[in-house]
Amino acid sequence: MKIKYISILFIVIIVSSCQFLETPNAKKSIARVHDVYLYEDDFLKALPKDISKEDSLSFANQYIQNWATQQLLKEKATLNLTETAQQNFDKLAEDYKLDLYTNAYLDALISRKIDTVIAQKELDTLYEHTKGNFKLNEALLKFRYISVAENNGSITEFTKRLKRFDSIDKIVLDSLSIQFHSFILNDSIWVKKSELLQKLPVLNTPKNLKLLKKSNFLQLKDSLRVYLVFVNNLLERNTQVPKQYITPTLQQIILNKRKLKLIKQLKIELRKNAEQNKEFEIYN
Repeated sequence: MKIKYISILFIVIIVSSCQFLETPNAKKSIARVHDVYLYEDDFLKALPKDISKEDSLSFANQYIQNWATQQLLKEKATLNLTETAQQNFDKLAEDYKLDLYTNAYLDALISRKIDTVIAQKELDTLYEHTKGNFKLNEALLKFRYISVAENNGSITEFTKRLKRFDSIDKIVLDSLSIQFHSFILNDSIWVKKSELLQKLPVLNTPKNLKLLKKSNFLQLKDSLRVYLVFVNNLLERNTQVPKQYITPTLQQIILNKRKLKLIKQLKIELRKNAEQNKEFEIYN
């Protein structure tokens, strides 16, 4: 099936000149499949900004080819689908369009009206009511570690301070961190075991994995560095998820509940106002 394409010269003129702006109301077609046309202004909207002249030629050709293919497939589908199937697809498309409009409107309203402040008591209550539903699918750890060059002369001091880790030790270790190749001194955050092993591959051996226990200290080394690791806490797989770790999920659950409640209220108010203004009626 013959399709009329614009010439390469015409494409160059389109992408390299702004003369088309002088006649914005002119609907120039640049390709046709039967009685369906691809117009210049639609093509220009799809043209990436700051594209080079060379790339624009390639883009234009591919864009027209894709457009033509879609139109031809649509035509074949229309010829081969039953009228009932076409009506069902049209209904699905209309429903999808309606959902896009209504969801965009509701999201805009909700973003202005929803209360995003969540009290700690509300989080605590939700956690107590739902904690039985949350189990760890992998172990979590709280840990601190330091990695230094093997020839560093302060490894003994680092070890002592990392184990004891009182307020003075924290300050001293932080001040000496310029000597560390890498480190984590905040051991109050739960971290997945897989993330720890990714950060410290030296731990990922059967022997070393057995040493990952609560309140345990490990000193390991590879060909380049020494690793000082202290496991502050450990929760095994299939145990209850700690509240601290699941707090973001709890917050999202609360916000989703508020959102659903607000949507219900907005819909009721919308119908009520429409009835009062005689914009909505139910006929008996």
